[in-house]
Amino acid sequence: MMMRNITLPALAALALAGFPAHAGDPAAGKEKSTVCAACHGPDGNSPSPEFPRLGGQYEDYLYQALLDYKTGRRKNPIMAAQVENLSPADLGDLAAYFASQSGLYQKR
Repeated sequence: MMMRNITLPALAALALAGFPAHAGDPAAGKEKSTVCAACHGPDGNSPSPEFPRLGGQYEDYLYQALLDYKTGRRKNPIMAAQVENLSPADLGDLAAYFASQSGLYQKR
């Protein structure tokens, strides 16, 4: 019995570990994305090959990438400065917005 009580919460924690801590709001993210548009385009599909396309990427990937710029795990002085004053909720909103946009697709 004791093992079962410990196992269920542990499994639940593992199942949720890969998800962003904040379920983002795409509408709020769109409002916050005006600065991002200068390099990444208004919908996250940069017209320049110099900047990554964010549109259509997975929300949890985008959230983690933004968080990594904020904490310094990813090294880019431009991005670090952009996310420096953003809260986890802001990062989640931006990730939700860009994930909700159309992105590249693969031919089948």
